[in-house]
Amino acid sequence: MPQTYRIVVAKPGLDGHDRGAKIVARALRDAGYEVIYTGLHQTPEQIAETVIQEDADAVGLSCHSGAHMTLFPRVVKLLRDQGAADVLVFGGGIIPKEDVPVLKERGIEEIFTPGTPTSAILDWLRVRLAKKAS
Repeated sequence: MPQTYRIVVAKPGLDGHDRGAKIVARALRDAGYEVIYTGLHQTPEQIAETVIQEDADAVGLSCHSGAHMTLFPRVVKLLRDQGAADVLVFGGGIIPKEDVPVLKERGIEEIFTPGTPTSAILDWLRVRLAKKAS
């Protein structure tokens, strides 16, 4: 029986735009992943706690408020500090291309910006989770 991966989709910060996060969550669910959507206005601490409590394999973060440079790395740090450094962290939203390399240096493995087909996210996640499992 193939492994079912658990993925948390979260909206850190005060931004109230969650359409993209919901689309990604639905695409993940339709592809066979177990998805936990945290809803709007989550703190990095709440997100890390959810990831740990749910024993998630990955967390997808979405930010449209411009606070991604603070919020995304904070989630990574909290996961590492709490012994969950093996959780894959990926992100999306309105993120300037010059911020992407810095976010990757800070532990966010991939960034998906508006217009990215959900199939690209699914393809990346499938490959990355298989690599993690081996």
